[in-house]
Amino acid sequence: MKGRRRWRWQHRRFALLLVLYTLLLLLLLPYVLDYGAGRGRGAEEAPRPPRCPSLEEALGEWGWGEEDEEEEQPAAAAGAGNGSGPAEGKRHIYLHATWRTGSSFLGELFNQHPDVFYLYEPMWHLWQALYPADALSLQGALRDMLRSLFRCDFSVLRLYAAPPGPRDPLAPAGGHNLTTAALFGWRTNKVICSAPLCPAAPGPRHQIGLIDGAACERSCPPRGLQELEAECRKYPVVAIKDVRLLELGALLPLLREPGLNLRVIQLFRDPRAVHNSRLKAKQALLRESIQVLRSRQRAEPRGLPRRQFLPMGGGGRPAPQAQQHRAEFFLSGALEVICQAWLRDLLFSRRAPAWLRRRYTQLRYEDLVREPRAQLRRLLRFAGLPVPPAMESFVLNMTRGAAYSSDRPFLISARDAREAIHAWRERLSREQVRQVEAACGEAMSLLSYPPSAEPGGGAGERKRR
Repeated sequence: MKGRRRWRWQHRRFALLLVLYTLLLLLLLPYVLDYGAGRGRGAEEAPRPPRCPSLEEALGEWGWGEEDEEEEQPAAAAGAGNGSGPAEGKRHIYLHATWRTGSSFLGELFNQHPDVFYLYEPMWHLWQALYPADALSLQGALRDMLRSLFRCDFSVLRLYAAPPGPRDPLAPAGGHNLTTAALFGWRTNKVICSAPLCPAAPGPRHQIGLIDGAACERSCPPRGLQELEAECRKYPVVAIKDVRLLELGALLPLLREPGLNLRVIQLFRDPRAVHNSRLKAKQALLRESIQVLRSRQRAEPRGLPRRQFLPMGGGGRPAPQAQQHRAEFFLSGALEVICQAWLRDLLFSRRAPAWLRRRYTQLRYEDLVREPRAQLRRLLRFAGLPVPPAMESFVLNMTRGAAYSSDRPFLISARDAREAIHAWRERLSREQVRQVEAACGEAMSLLSYPPSAEPGGGAGERKRR
């Protein structure tokens, strides 16, 4: 009897050990497999460094995924070329800038070129029609408008431009037929103010030199948009300058279109000089500054850092000294948003795949006015255009004027390049400089604009590498 009990106890203990051993194997086996797989992966590739969350979010938002890094887009690359000489096929140039960066001067260089059909800020109409929509919400509409304009389809302007005036000879009774007189900046447009659209023009299209707007208005009657479209189709290059596209990422769908052959030139300027220039024209820029500033609430969830530009009082309202200068407050806040958009564009361009880098280039205003002929040759080579000798003389004369200040800040005229670069030093207070540098410091660093505390820390003192 005792032997039978002993046998049963040994049998139960053996069964219990067998169960425990089986459970132990089941627990250890997945761990061993995972550990071996992990070691295999570690031998094949190094761990990736952490990335900037806001940049990753933005890349995903604009569809700039990992697959683009390996995407060569042979058709698009073949059309874009490497900027070493004139390219074949129709090219389209977008001058990507913001207010008071010298973009009108840059655009005028393309306006002067005899092979370029140039449009000056056509998206002004869209912003005026959709006011007070914020800048970010208008990016898609701006992109679609650009696509139509680059294809010489100007009917899109009818959606946003104001009805014709009572004295417009081409306006049908009770109708809405736009003419060249409705285009923003038409009085200095080389195509509109020369033959064949203007047979009585004082000079031919290929003649290099600024146009007298008053003379063009007297000599050149309004023409229908269909005639302007016909002229647009004759030119090998269409260039558009505008200041209302907030982020480079909005252009990615257009840059991906092989048939469009789009190239982007982005213009930057020392934010302190931009702020100084904006203050001179603060009333004219107030309305659009509010639209930019209203984008702050939409930008924050996407990872943009926020800085307080002006001192605030209780309840999140501007302090009393800021309330006395509401226009300056709005302009300063808008500049803060613009600088953060610059930062995103700079990060985008560094991350861009090879095919996109061939279609994009950067330019500092300071470099343009200090080395006008060299920069002109670089820009026209990027656009696949020849460099007429008369244009080299033109750009040099435009940067060697007698003065910088003008009673009409939006007027294009010859300026003193050195004054244009350093004027902010004399006109901005120390506090204003400090605020701009605090809000724009990261973008300034990437653009090689040293802070004012550094020896010789003026605009344009340090060359970009």
